[in-house]
Amino acid sequence: MLIRALRVTDKLGTALLRFTIWLGDVLLAQIYRLRLALFDAFSVIILLFTRVRAGGAVIEGNLERRRAIMARRAAEMATRTVVREDPLKTQNRALSIFTMVLILVLIGVVLWFTSNNPQRNIELAGGGPLLVATTPAPTITPTDAPTPTLSSNPLQASGSVVYSLRQDGRDNLWAFTIGKGNPIRLTNTITGDDRDPVWSPDGTKIAFTSNRDGNWELYVLDMTTGQTRTLTKFLAYKGSPTWSPDSAYLAYEAYDNSNLDIYILPADGSSAPQQLTRDPAPDFAPAWFPAELGRKIAYISLRDGNAEIYVIDLNSASELTALRVTNTPNIEEESPVWSSDGLYLAYSARVNGLDTIFVKRTDALQAEPQIIGRGKQPTWSPDSRNLLFVQQLGTNSLLVGGQIENTGVALQAISTQGVIGRSSWARAELPPALIASGGVPAPNAPPACSVDNSDPERSEPPLFSLKSINVIAPAPLLSDRVDDSFNALRQLVIQKAGYDFLGSLADAYWDATRIPEPGQSRENWLYTGRAFAFDRNLVYNDPSPIEIVREDIDVYTYWRIYIRVAPNVQPGQLGEPLKHFPWDFASRNSGDPDAFAQGGRLKSGVPQGYYVDLTQLAEDCGWKRLPSERQWRSNFSSLLYWQFEKHEGITWEQAMLEIMSRADLQAFLSGPTPVPTSRPQITSTTESRRTATPIPPA
Repeated sequence: MLIRALRVTDKLGTALLRFTIWLGDVLLAQIYRLRLALFDAFSVIILLFTRVRAGGAVIEGNLERRRAIMARRAAEMATRTVVREDPLKTQNRALSIFTMVLILVLIGVVLWFTSNNPQRNIELAGGGPLLVATTPAPTITPTDAPTPTLSSNPLQASGSVVYSLRQDGRDNLWAFTIGKGNPIRLTNTITGDDRDPVWSPDGTKIAFTSNRDGNWELYVLDMTTGQTRTLTKFLAYKGSPTWSPDSAYLAYEAYDNSNLDIYILPADGSSAPQQLTRDPAPDFAPAWFPAELGRKIAYISLRDGNAEIYVIDLNSASELTALRVTNTPNIEEESPVWSSDGLYLAYSARVNGLDTIFVKRTDALQAEPQIIGRGKQPTWSPDSRNLLFVQQLGTNSLLVGGQIENTGVALQAISTQGVIGRSSWARAELPPALIASGGVPAPNAPPACSVDNSDPERSEPPLFSLKSINVIAPAPLLSDRVDDSFNALRQLVIQKAGYDFLGSLADAYWDATRIPEPGQSRENWLYTGRAFAFDRNLVYNDPSPIEIVREDIDVYTYWRIYIRVAPNVQPGQLGEPLKHFPWDFASRNSGDPDAFAQGGRLKSGVPQGYYVDLTQLAEDCGWKRLPSERQWRSNFSSLLYWQFEKHEGITWEQAMLEIMSRADLQAFLSGPTPVPTSRPQITSTTESRRTATPIPPA
């Protein structure tokens, strides 16, 4: 990359030098022509002047003298050698000018496309205009009531849809009948999460995953009786169930013997599960072939160093003969699902930072997949003509429909606050008694971890105080506006990971004497008391207590942080296995020029063990991750994966005035190392003293 940059710079400099030489030649020629014109004009003036003063005889003499001068000049021009410029040189100069102009135009185009303009509409080749996350529809304006709203019969289809919805840090199941009323709640778990719902083919049951009893198990909800039963009872992660066409079996993913594989289990639990895949790489997200014989299962595997879709034939049940459906080394496919007629596989993948829905014919695997629209987590309609998929717009989710005969057109089905997960579409409608009851009541849950209580606001800045958060940090302080949600997040991490990961921080509050790292703005949210950062160097530990997964979203690079659970916890009781290759930052210094230029590379394998998604827990409590700055590949301090912030819709200046007077803020902005005229007021919070921070798990 560096050599290419040097070559481009050299060509640009050469072109600029040639353009300068050509411009100088043109300028000299024009100066010479101007000199001749001025000389002729001066001669005419002298001639007129002498005619007035000396009369005709003098005029005749001057004319004879001027004719002699012109004759002598003509003789000199006849004997002078005329040097003409080489035509090849003229052509090279023109090509150089064209090259320089083209390079300048390309630089301008690149800068325009990579500018931080989130309002730009985006289109994908092969599809029509897609919904853009930064242009929300007016129907999804956030309100105090998070109850989803339903459009009437958006796809002119029928049946019922079940889906998971994450609100207040918990996943629960919801469902609605197409075109008939609003969604209703099916579960109200507050001690865990209910997710991955899928209808049985006969439309009478819903299988799903839950850790409501402390461990990830499979459950079946009977829609005719409203009763829920536990299908599995053994310590290991289990998830993503899928039904056989006769509703007699379930395939699912499970983590056993330090490996994530596909298993098959009778739906009545009458016998032990059978292991289907055994490759050392993770195999997950199974989807059972829906046709009558149903002897195939599609799934995602990382066996070739990238997430690809495979189809295994149950008649042989051999991974060696599994059919590879996709082959995209730079794209990770996810969430495969069959159409009800078995002719299509729909799936999602992130391409150029956009989550996109694809459809591929199973009888023409060499053909390019069809693009349906922007989104993820697809599900088919019972007639195989329509798809539903999820689009996330900030804190709101859309469940939209697309038609395979009319790509690029997305029709909204529901909009809601929260994060919609997996969904499933059945032909049957919801039971009338369930609709009449309005579903199960909302749980009497404790306040969300995003809620903060603060002292009364003052009339003039500083409006609030800094509060002690009782952690190990250079300045263990946060604004009174966000300290409660941080403490709640910290306790949540202890509960989910088994130890106090956030009990020791690299940074919390920066006072005004703190200088940002090179290349970073002074408008860092650590100055506001609304940000915290953990130790960035934990990633270099061996083994590391954290793993970091790269996520390119739109034109930005984000990082998802996973905490490895404490080693003394029974495997399966906390966390989940990883399904992505983490990023290897240490490879920057391995001597590999590509890894150095790209700021690292993917690790060669997925680490074993159970992990907790710190990024998700932080978002549940209102704390947002930061995108890396553009120069992150060459400047490690620009990665920013270690920092979380809570803005709550206010600007940086407004946040500063919450803890600083206007005079102090002006002093801070006016100099390189300003010192406030008065220190921010600091008060302590009533919090039980924490135990010593455990050593990160080995």
